[in-house]
Amino acid sequence: MPGALREKLSAAVGPANVLTGIELSPYVVEGRTPDAAVFPGSIDEVAAVVGLAANEGVPVTPWGGGAAASVGMPAARAGLVLGLRRMSRLLEHEPADLTATVEAGMTMGAFQAALGGRGQWMSLDPADADRATVGGVLATNAFGPRRHLYGAARDLLIGVTVVTADGAVVRGGGKVVKNVAGYDLPKLFVGSYGTLGVIVEATVKLRPLPDHEQLQAVRFERLKDTGVAVKAIMGSDLIPSAIELLDAAAASSAGLAADTPAGGAVLVVGFDGPREQVAWQCAELARILVPLGGQQTRTLEAEAWSRLAAAPGTARPATAAVMTFSVVPSLVAETMDRGAGIARARGLHSAWAAHAGVGAVRAVLASDAAPHEPAAIATVLGEWREMARAGGGHATLAWAPLAVKSRIPVWDDPGAAGRIMQRIKSQLDPGNILNPGRFIAGI
Repeated sequence: MPGALREKLSAAVGPANVLTGIELSPYVVEGRTPDAAVFPGSIDEVAAVVGLAANEGVPVTPWGGGAAASVGMPAARAGLVLGLRRMSRLLEHEPADLTATVEAGMTMGAFQAALGGRGQWMSLDPADADRATVGGVLATNAFGPRRHLYGAARDLLIGVTVVTADGAVVRGGGKVVKNVAGYDLPKLFVGSYGTLGVIVEATVKLRPLPDHEQLQAVRFERLKDTGVAVKAIMGSDLIPSAIELLDAAAASSAGLAADTPAGGAVLVVGFDGPREQVAWQCAELARILVPLGGQQTRTLEAEAWSRLAAAPGTARPATAAVMTFSVVPSLVAETMDRGAGIARARGLHSAWAAHAGVGAVRAVLASDAAPHEPAAIATVLGEWREMARAGGGHATLAWAPLAVKSRIPVWDDPGAAGRIMQRIKSQLDPGNILNPGRFIAGI
């Protein structure tokens, strides 16, 4: 990094907030080390840093907690990591309006704890809440088991402040729920992986904490039987907050049902609301599932929520790759069963978990061989992707070594949508400095 640029960055954010050399080790991604890591403490400082980088043509990688840092392709050029850890305040909380405004660097765990003290929460439960930041969750559109009832990040965001690629500060939406004037700018940045702008503040909708919630785990001897069970739940009078499906390997790694037989599965269903209503729904769940092959219904402890959000995990170094799928909910069990068979046929192991009611599936591919053979791993991942496409879905390579990423695309073909996304990128980031090449269609 040019010495002049470092001096300007130090002047903008303070010398102690510009890291170089050995201090950059936490920010190395795919073996690539940035030139520097910069930590602004205000919106104006973020704008100054991005503006300086734009003037020099230096790439910028927005960084919250680093929970999704390895998703996508790393930047071809070294540049700046722009960390938001100093911007971690709860700015406003209006309990009567059920809204809150928060700086993007606040972790989800800290945010939920602050809201919980006043009996409210943001109805979003992504994995690794003590590390994942509000801005990072929005930028990656992360979610957890409760998406089944409460939706995803885009459903909760009502206002956003973003620093664009030229260092301009742009505000979209508002601070009230009923806000429909103009283009819905906030949703443009949800799931954009920091390629369109740096999210620095967000205003979100909240909910009262439920009176009571409970998780019920039901074991099945065969994974394929769970498809009918999920369909029966969704067609019943039950109102679950989560419907999670884990195969035997995932259930064991999550510590939810170590005695599940090979080829079996565990269905975990969550309910919340008044205690009497939750009790009725739990009893009704057992009545529905027992005739369909459900066995050993048991209540899980509250800590199981976080294990569900992280399932099936990424137990490196055994993990060779992680792939996520979006499929029709009715095909979730079939996708998991077929995918596991594809891996076995190649002599590999896999573990599968799904937010079954919304068709979001996650699979971990593992090999006993060390090091993993990239060609064999890529072959299985390619077959998995074709399997998803055949069912009208798509697949994303959520994590893999560069040797595997060079053999199979990280992102599925977006079709015509990719051209629209490229045009938006060219308008908002003509210099291509924000996470260049990381996201779909090379944006």
